[in-house]
Amino acid sequence: MSTHRLFIALRPPRPIREILVTTMHGISGARWQSDEQLHLTLRFIGEVDHHQAEDIAAALGALYARALLARIAGVSLFERQGRPHMVWAGVEPHEPLAALHRKVEQLLARVGVAPETRSFMPHITLARLNRGSGPVAPFLARNSDLATPAFAFGHVTLYESEMGHGGSRYHPVARYPLDGENSATSAAATASTSFHVTEKPPSSP
Repeated sequence: MSTHRLFIALRPPRPIREILVTTMHGISGARWQSDEQLHLTLRFIGEVDHHQAEDIAAALGALYARALLARIAGVSLFERQGRPHMVWAGVEPHEPLAALHRKVEQLLARVGVAPETRSFMPHITLARLNRGSGPVAPFLARNSDLATPAFAFGHVTLYESEMGHGGSRYHPVARYPLDGENSATSAAATASTSFHVTEKPPSSP
């Protein structure tokens, strides 16, 4: 049976993405994200089979939340084994985003998705780094006061990720409006969540 690599995210509007793109330079060897890859991950799910993918898409139809106002606030990095691994832009305020994350977790638990073990940190990945990347400090200093006007996240999107030679490609599977109504009963969500994850042909031996 085919599998699907899924994650759930918020997509910032184009003017905000354009601001982020203008910052994305100055670290040699960095693998900068494309505009299409800029998002705030609410929950990475990983590989699931086709039936569970459909269950996840259906479960998220019960999401009940209002649109969120947020803003970009500064940049930072994650390290792996003591080495810079990723640079990212922070998103605040934290608590409304964390509350949405918790609601998504509750819906996923209903269809058998194991709970997230890592703490939730709202951020948008800007670049992935390797052992030869750097230095990173000038980039962090130059963008330490990065800030944008407030903007709205109007919907949550379920994405499928496909790995390729140029990095991952993200395909939206379904969108769920953040309008303060139960998505499963709103007309806008009914259209989006009726999409079935496309079955992939089996790989050649």
